[in-house]
Parts: sequence; structure tokens; C-alpha cells
Amino acid sequence: MKYLLADHAAALIDRIIMDQIPAGSRVLDLGCGDGRLLCRLRDEMGASIQGVERDPKAVIAAISKGVPVIQADLDQGLDEIPDHAFDYAVLSQTLQQVIQPENVVNEMLRAAQRAIVVVPNFGHWRIRLQILVNGRVPITSELPYDWYNTPNLHFLTMIDFRALTERLQLRIVRELPIVSGVAKAGLKLANLRAESALFVLERMTNEVIPITIPEPQKPATEIESDSAV
Repeated sequence: MKYLLADHAAALIDRIIMDQIPAGSRVLDLGCGDGRLLCRLRDEMGASIQGVERDPKAVIAAISKGVPVIQADLDQGLDEIPDHAFDYAVLSQTLQQVIQPENVVNEMLRAAQRAIVVVPNFGHWRIRLQILVNGRVPITSELPYDWYNTPNLHFLTMIDFRALTERLQLRIVRELPIVSGVAKAGLKLANLRAESALFVLERMTNEVIPITIPEPQKPATEIESDSAV
């Protein structure tokens, strides 16, 4: 399970992630794909690595590179990973594709001391402009899907992600807006200008904040029809 990015763009994001991880760290990559990032962490930084991936073909590709991989669905939890077994858990361009993002982030910080999360920023000005001008779900280099075949289940902005960390009582150790594959620390109007963003997270306390899933609302007996806008 991995967000679709061109190889060059993915390599730039990988480099930004690697810059947050000290050499020799224990790293868990969730939604590791073919193991590209983990290979670099192992070969260039001497990291101890472990991947988790749902797609069978990607699992085989990662194993062929010597990457240890657990085939699992992130939404089913990480029961095979002991508490605090890793220094860093990485989730790159995948959070918006899982059913319960809160649970996945909680699991990351159960399995590791720190979490590195990279998310696409749906608040970027180009996305806003396309919606305003065309009145349709936008297609951009960062959002390269038609609405009916996108793997994305959730559409979040940088502001939305910060709100999630507050809800889960997490500390943002570092926030890096990303523009054209370059990390821009301290970028002004980041929620408008950044195409994606990297967050390094840790817990404020050892207590995991429980997630309450709201009950679905009962359908209304009468539905008023609105004209298209």
C-alpha cells in the first residue's frame, strides 16, 4: 500500500525521511512497498529494518531485496510487533489510505519511540484552485487519481493533521512542509504552499488515547433534493 509517486519524487521524499533517522536505528516501515526505503536505510545508514506490507507482489519484491517483511493489513493492527521494539516507525504517503488513521498512528507509537508520518497536503493552493475553477475533484502530480479509482479514503490538510495530533495528545517534534521534493522548515503559509508534509511525533505520556467510533446516524425519513451547485 503506497501512494503513487514518480521514482524521482519518491527518492526525494525518502531522503527527507532518512535525514530524520540517526544511523544504526531500528526502523519499522509501514506500507513499505517493495522495500526501497528500507534498503537505503540498511545499506547507507546501518539501520536494523522491518517492513509491513499488504500487497503480495510488493512483499515478494521486498523479500527479493533481502528486506524482512510481515504481510499484514495496517487496519488490522500490528499484533506481531512487540511494544517499543523500534526507534522509529515510518508511514509515508499511506495514512490517508487506511480506514482508521487514529488507530494506525497509535500503533506506530506503541511499536516505536517516535513516528515519522508523511502526508499529502490537500490544502495546497493548486488543489484549491482546481476545485474553485473546475468545480471537480482535482487531478495533480500529488493527487493523480480520478475520484472513482483513488486509493485515498481521507482528504486531509496540514492543519487537519495537527488537529489529529492534539486529539491523540502527541507532541510534534518536527514539522517539515515539502515543496517540489524539498523540505522547507519554517515555511510561511505552509498549509497553502506545501504539496506534502513530514511530521516527527512522540507521545507526551505513555497513555494511549482510546478511540471512540461514533455510531452511524439513522437515515432521515425525508430527503430534500438540492440542485447541483
